[in-house]
Amino acid sequence: MAIKGSSAGGYTTINALTFHDRFAAGATYYGIADLSVFVGDTHKYESRYLDSLIGPYPEAKQLYHDRSAINFADRLACPMLILQGLEDKIVPPSQAEIMAGALRDKGIPFSLMMFEGEQHGFRQSKNIIASLEGELYFYGRVLGFSPAGELHTIEIENASAL
Repeated sequence: MAIKGSSAGGYTTINALTFHDRFAAGATYYGIADLSVFVGDTHKYESRYLDSLIGPYPEAKQLYHDRSAINFADRLACPMLILQGLEDKIVPPSQAEIMAGALRDKGIPFSLMMFEGEQHGFRQSKNIIASLEGELYFYGRVLGFSPAGELHTIEIENASAL
C-alpha cells in the first residue's frame, strides 16, 4: 500500500512513512519535514499558522521537534518520492532538500522532483503531467509492476536497495 499527500497531506505522508510501517511507498507533494525550520522559512502570512495547531513557537519548541519527521530519520525505512515547486513561498524547497538528504544518508530509495516556475501547488500542465507520470513510474519500480503506456521516467537514488 502507498500513501500520498500535498501540503499538510504531504506532511502527513512524511510522518506516516517515518512513524509507521504500514506503507510500502509514499509521495509527498510540498510537504513539511521540519516544523521548526518551516516557522522561520515560510512567508509571514503562514508563519503563525501552526500556533493554533501545535502551539506558539518557540514556547512549544519541544512539540515542534517531536512532530517533525526529520528528527526521527533513524526510523525511516520506506521509499519516498518528494515533489516540490522551486518558487514555493509557503513550504520552501529546503524542506524537500532536507528530507532527501536524510533518505540519501540512510540509503533508502527516493526521488526528488523539483519544478521550476511552480509554487505551492502545481499549475503548469507539463509539470502536472511530469509529476503524475513520475509518481506512477516510482510506484511501479518500488511495488514491482509495469505501468501501461509510455511514462516520464525519473531517477531513483539508492535504487539498488529496491
